[in-house]
Amino acid sequence: MIDWLSQPWPWYIGGPLIALVMLLMLLFGKQLGVSSAFRTFCTMGGAGKYIPFFSLNLKEQLWNVAFVAGIILGGWIAGTFLTTDAAIEISEATVNDLAELKIDPPPPSGALIPTELFSWDGLRSTRGVVFIVLGGLLIGFGTRYAGGCTSGHAIMGLSNLQWPSLIAVIGFFTGGLIMTHLLLPLLLNL
Repeated sequence: MIDWLSQPWPWYIGGPLIALVMLLMLLFGKQLGVSSAFRTFCTMGGAGKYIPFFSLNLKEQLWNVAFVAGIILGGWIAGTFLTTDAAIEISEATVNDLAELKIDPPPPSGALIPTELFSWDGLRSTRGVVFIVLGGLLIGFGTRYAGGCTSGHAIMGLSNLQWPSLIAVIGFFTGGLIMTHLLLPLLLNL
């Protein structure tokens, strides 16, 4: 069973599971998205006393806390019990693209991202601060400005046939393409 759970699941299992979750969320009148959970945590921390945006009825938002706790617990379970010693295979095209950008590929020992960019040691460089700190702040700002995150808009919003979510998703993809092909090469030379 552990071997089966630790393998990547194919689209025909993951897709219907996502659709089932969306159907249940729609039936219960809830909106799925991680950014709304951040708002709930700010409310729990007392931010509603100072900023009206964070004045929420916490009893109605506790499912958000359970959602984030499930993400954290699921990540811990997967990382602790479902990892294998198998090397992660990275396509040759990706390795070549990283080499063109002067980035060492992730080590085959299990890292999924280039550790020279995304690690605690990376914070000692200008490049690391730009990617980790500034990038994180921009993601947080963009999430709030767009009225939700990618999971909220691309999964939940499109399931509800919301026009603003379609516009946001088109913006996410356009921004991702601009970042990857135009800005990333410039930022990597910092």
